[in-house]
Parts: sequence; structure tokens; C-alpha cells
Amino acid sequence: MRDRFGREIDYARISITDRCNLRCVYCMPESGVKSLRHEDILSYENILRICRVFAALGIRKLRVTGGEPLVRKGAVSLIARLKQLEGVFVALTTNGILLPKTARELRDAGLDGVNISLDTRNPSAYSRVTRGGDVRLVLAGIDAAIEAGIPLVKVNCVPFGEESRLDVLQVAALARDRPVHVRFIELMPMGPAVKVFAGVDNGRLREWLEREYGNWTPLEGGLNKGDGPARYGSLPGFQGKIGFISALSECFCESCNRVRLTATGLLRPCLNRAEGVSLLPALSDSDDGRLLADIRGAILNKPERHDFTTHKEASRGIMSKIGG
Repeated sequence: MRDRFGREIDYARISITDRCNLRCVYCMPESGVKSLRHEDILSYENILRICRVFAALGIRKLRVTGGEPLVRKGAVSLIARLKQLEGVFVALTTNGILLPKTARELRDAGLDGVNISLDTRNPSAYSRVTRGGDVRLVLAGIDAAIEAGIPLVKVNCVPFGEESRLDVLQVAALARDRPVHVRFIELMPMGPAVKVFAGVDNGRLREWLEREYGNWTPLEGGLNKGDGPARYGSLPGFQGKIGFISALSECFCESCNRVRLTATGLLRPCLNRAEGVSLLPALSDSDDGRLLADIRGAILNKPERHDFTTHKEASRGIMSKIGG
């Protein structure tokens, strides 16, 4: 389905929980956030119903997110049921803490790809940023995903500023030593991140990488519009690719192909906009007519671009509540 600006919307991110087993400083305030009650989040049956309508409208990629999706009981079974939808690619975004125990089950469920969040390989820095996380579990999770045979393994890294140079180089080296793709994501001014970090643009990151590892050669085609906003390329001797997601320095809104479903049933056409369409009223109907119309309406009203540069706090949100 196309929105009013002619963009083909074929990708939906599905948040199945707001809960997480980490407390990252850029994701939530130090005091934490009040968790939703179980009865206030979408049931798996309702998620599957919405995804069936998504598929009927031409959504061909579903990404299960959180919070941390693997903390919700039955997440692996949900992925197996999503894979029963014809022609749909199903992926997962996770912090990787639980992957050592679940990677094989996820692959057996048919998972097509996994994105693992990792901003530093330094144990003390990781513990500080995540407020107690153990980076060894994440690294073990990456290896478990590879060993389980999950077809597409990616690592997402958000650098925090000039002081992140060594972290960037060390995380990038995962793509040298393993068949994984590492993507660097510019820090977006949302939630607690605004007050904690300055961020660094991807042009600067590329300078660091090329000084250490040699020239970054972009893949033919540049921006990978079929899979999202990352621009991928190769570094000499690397098994995997290095990608850049540059929401601020190289706005890619004109090719945005996604919508986001929160755990409470709000369909958000844009990460940076607070407005959305609640699908809960339509779910009370026995047929899918209103649900189909509401999803169509949300997609048609997808805004032309984000408004990060205006610093409207009303448009921001806690990432664990949105699904990233």
C-alpha cells in the first residue's frame, strides 16, 4: 500500500511488550517507567489478527520488538505463527541478553533475521550505559545466533559522541571477525537521550573507520530501500557489511517504508510523531472491515517527514514504549 506521498509501506514494527531486562540510560529515566498491566497490552491473538490485515495490505516485513521482546512469555511461539503468513519476512530486535538460550528455538520457529543492540564491547562501559547489563551475554548471543543458522544477523550500534571512537572501532570489528552486518545509527533526540548524550554524525564515524580499516566501499544501489534506511558498504577483509543509518545528517524520510504498532495497539506512522490511530476499537468488531479501514487511514496520513530539528518535546517518547 502507498501513502499520500507515494511511498510504498511494506514494513511494520510490532512491539509486544514495554518491559525490558535492561535500563539503558538513553532509553528510560533513572527512576524507571511504570510498566503496563498485562491486560493493557495486545494479546497475541490480536497481534496475529492485525498482522494478517497488514499482510493483506502488502506488508511484507514484520519486525518483533519491545521493550525487550524475549522477556514476554510465548514470544518464540508468536514468531512461529507469524511465519505462517504467506510471503512475510519475520525479524526480531533484541538486546541479545537472552539469545544464548533462545537462538536455536528462534531459528526452529522460522525467524529470518535478528538485530542485536550493542553500543560498546567494553564491559564496564556497557554495564554503566545499561545500568547493570553483562556484555558477555550479548557477545555470546551474537555467536549463538550465527551458530543457530539465523540467516541475517545484524548488530545495531548508537555512538554517543567523540568519546565513542574506540567503541565504534571495536563494534565494527565484529563484522570483520564474524558474518554479521554492523550498522551505526545516529542518536535521535528522543526521551532521556536528549539530556544524556550529544551524539555524533555518521560522516565522522566513517572517517574513524576508514582511518583504521581502509576505504568503505558502498554497495551498488546505495540506500537499501527494500530493507530500510541503512546505506551498506564493505571494508577490506571484513566478512560482513558496515551500514549507516543517518536520520539527522542524511534525512531519508522520502523513502521511509514503515509503520509501528505499540504494545497497547496504537499504530504510529512515524517514530518521531506522537499521534497515531488506536486499533483497539476496531478489534472489538467480529469482522476486519473497520480494522482494515483504520490501518489504511493511518498509512495514508503518514507524515512527510520527522521533525527532530524542531525539538518539540510533545513528539518525543520513551523508546521502550514505542518499540524503536
